[in-house]
Amino acid sequence: MKWVWHAVAILTLITVSCSDNDNPMLPNDPLKEYIRSHLPLQKGTMAYKLAEDLSLHLPALDPDQNPVVVKTDYFTITTNDIIATAVKDEGYRANRLRNYSPRQLRDKLLIIANNLTDKKLLLRAAIESGMQLEQNQLDSLLTIRYERYGGEQKYRKFLADRGIDFDYVKQQIHVGLLIREHLREIYRERVKITEEDLQKAYQEDRLATVRHILLSTEGKSEAEKQQIYRKMQEILKRARSGEDFAELARKYSEDPGSRDAGGLYKDFPRGRMVKPFEDMAFSVPVGEISDIFETQYGYHILKVIERKKETRPFEQVRDRLEQQLRRVKQEEVYQAYLQELKDQAHLEVREIPLPGEQKEKPGEVSSE
Repeated sequence: MKWVWHAVAILTLITVSCSDNDNPMLPNDPLKEYIRSHLPLQKGTMAYKLAEDLSLHLPALDPDQNPVVVKTDYFTITTNDIIATAVKDEGYRANRLRNYSPRQLRDKLLIIANNLTDKKLLLRAAIESGMQLEQNQLDSLLTIRYERYGGEQKYRKFLADRGIDFDYVKQQIHVGLLIREHLREIYRERVKITEEDLQKAYQEDRLATVRHILLSTEGKSEAEKQQIYRKMQEILKRARSGEDFAELARKYSEDPGSRDAGGLYKDFPRGRMVKPFEDMAFSVPVGEISDIFETQYGYHILKVIERKKETRPFEQVRDRLEQQLRRVKQEEVYQAYLQELKDQAHLEVREIPLPGEQKEKPGEVSSE
């Protein structure tokens, strides 16, 4: 699995330059409406029909019931919002959801809900901070896309052929730009790299090779997570009793990126993996197996195969070390900042029950 952290996903938008003060500013009022409003499903539309069909397998998705999945002080997100977002983001490809099992469907929709929640919280924070963009910033990114597809009309046709609305894409580019610029301000305030940090990083192990096992918990209920944890406890017991770790990974790991290789990740540097994974990879003694630890992907165990230190002179690798440290600290700041926003918003998340599961009583929610 390639561990991609959220802040990097936002910051990979191409940097664009600001021009003179005569350039008109993009209004934020439509984005404020985007945050607080719902995406209605109109009867007769593709999105409504999709929700109807999916509700045959997952009754909570009945578009006429439209239960709340996410509640904050600033907005709520309903099942209709989630389906509508899937259709707006993926166009006709959203019809692939019909091929999912109820559990796969529930997990996918909760991921969409979580991503939409994070986006709206970050967007609201950006607007509240007074962040505003110039028209040419949006135009510059659109121009790059037009050039990539051979012109504006070809790009519009590319989207239309896939059932994706151009105005929605334009809005989402605006959203992404605003969030990116806001996060840059947050990073400037909170991410500091000192000479002491660099010297410490230079002395530490630089690369790690591990085998690991993942049991996914994405979109799972608390009861399901408990069952998964108990399963991981049994796997850990077998690994520590001497069973071949690589074979256990091939048999049980749910990480498609490493399972067939016996869970192997070779010579990865600091800053490449999510923090809990990195912490274990660079702290567990070589040859030993970690305790169970959790990331946003699920429960893990890993065995450290090898670690290597830097052999080049400090000045030769100083810039690279600073870049790596900055990525790590940005991810830490991003996660902490997002949690602050969730706490301030009093975020609450409802389960989407599978068929046959106990349904929550009205108004019963679980805090994230």
